[in-house]
Amino acid sequence: MSEARDELLGILLKKSIKTGHFVLASGKESDLYCDCRVTTLDARGANLIGEVGWKLVKEEILPRFPGVKAIGGMTMGADPLSLAIGMYSAAEKELGIFTVRKEPKDHGRGKRIEGNFNAGDEVIVVDDVITTGGSTIKAIDAIEAEGGKVVAALVLVDREEGGRQAIEGRGVPVYALFTRRDIFGDQ
Repeated sequence: MSEARDELLGILLKKSIKTGHFVLASGKESDLYCDCRVTTLDARGANLIGEVGWKLVKEEILPRFPGVKAIGGMTMGADPLSLAIGMYSAAEKELGIFTVRKEPKDHGRGKRIEGNFNAGDEVIVVDDVITTGGSTIKAIDAIEAEGGKVVAALVLVDREEGGRQAIEGRGVPVYALFTRRDIFGDQ
């Protein structure tokens, strides 16, 4: 692991990763809880996410999908990740940053996607953590409904509980900054 990735993992372990018995938003029970917002909204954590996330995008996603124009996902979990990685990208290949609302606005232009997104764009969808993949798939559906083409999903933590398979079943490859195995080894 790189020094930045090691430091980011340390922040995740200190602030965001909890073990025990938890009922998740999906209704599933798990021995692992990831409150990633505590890390993504930490100044140093966000800076490291930008650095490590941009490195992953540059080295793994862009070689496969060089037409990527923007990065974003479902508010609120994806927002700090998208912003950190997008800001870090500005020195090399500026990615547009957008957010997907849970519901379209009921006033103004009634938009569901806000920010730097255009129909026809190839985009990376982002999420803080995937378990079942449900929220990431909702973001993919919204982006596709607005004419975007999701070419990859980038997540901070893949809990390795079936979400990757569900998302990849939609034809979208998943790239995780960390997996459960990265965090805990092979336990």
